[in-house]
Amino acid sequence: MSFKPITASFFQQPTLELARSLLGMLLVKETAAGTASGWIVETEAYIGPGDRAAHSFGNRRTPRTEVMFGPPGHAYTYVMHTHCLVNVVSGPVGHPEAVLIRAVEPCTGTELMYERRGRDKKEQELTSGPGKLTKALGITMDDYGRPLFEPPLYIAEGKTFGPMETGTRIGIANSGEARDYPWRFWIGGNRFVSK
Repeated sequence: MSFKPITASFFQQPTLELARSLLGMLLVKETAAGTASGWIVETEAYIGPGDRAAHSFGNRRTPRTEVMFGPPGHAYTYVMHTHCLVNVVSGPVGHPEAVLIRAVEPCTGTELMYERRGRDKKEQELTSGPGKLTKALGITMDDYGRPLFEPPLYIAEGKTFGPMETGTRIGIANSGEARDYPWRFWIGGNRFVSK
């Protein structure tokens, strides 16, 4: 099964719109071991300088956040609690914003996902969280800064799912008023949504 990356222009939409538009799209990672992919079923938006939950809050510019200050459509990967997480850089150059991909529904390469995540996992546990999906797809810190509109790590056209739901983001309890922003989006009733 071959996939065609979407064009760079897809990523040039406001961050909250991009977070919604990514639902249903296909996240693809090609590796030497094979290709694995999954439909994006959950995202979270982080709107940079004014968002206390964002790594770039207050325009914080570090080697880790540097990619967010560049053009949209690139991968921002970072490690949290030993897990690599993947974000889509959004917003115009100089406005460090991003969309975290929180969960995907497996599409291709499921056998590879079991090898990476463990044979004892139930299917819905393979990719139902931001650290789970990167391990299952083979996304690592080496993918930092990669354009998400060309192989080996890219987003391709997906499919239409059921209704979208909105709520507050997860795991940001210490971020003041930002913890209440309704900037988490997911496909209602999908069993791969993280929580």
